[in-house]
Amino acid sequence: MAAEFSSSKEFRAVMDRVWTMMSEDPEMGPKLRDADVPQRFEFDDLDLVVNVRAGREDEDANLVWVWGDDVDWEPRVKMTMSSETANKYFQGKENVAMAIARRRIKAGGDVAASLSLIPITKGIFAPFRAMLADEYPHLLV
Repeated sequence: MAAEFSSSKEFRAVMDRVWTMMSEDPEMGPKLRDADVPQRFEFDDLDLVVNVRAGREDEDANLVWVWGDDVDWEPRVKMTMSSETANKYFQGKENVAMAIARRRIKAGGDVAASLSLIPITKGIFAPFRAMLADEYPHLLV
């Protein structure tokens, strides 16, 4: 049985936690900020879009994200995937390059820049799984 989000509201809450954890991580956050790869993620099964970018000089956060397309930046990378694929990725159970090759993720723009973030974001897998085990066990895969 697939691990499914109970609603788009639950998905947003979980993803907000993911980006917060990455942004606040003392190693991952600054590296993501320095990489500066604005991205647009579309979760087609839930009809949700989130745009994520590096924090700017005058902002305390390493990452800034906005649900929707009303943003003042252009993404370098656009990815479309299901909420299930996103959940698997953040648990370390989905290889992005393979998912793109198998069309589980549709990617456009500077895909190489996005793939360069993978070694940085691997550090989220264990904390994400721990958070799910504690608060959202039905989402573990």
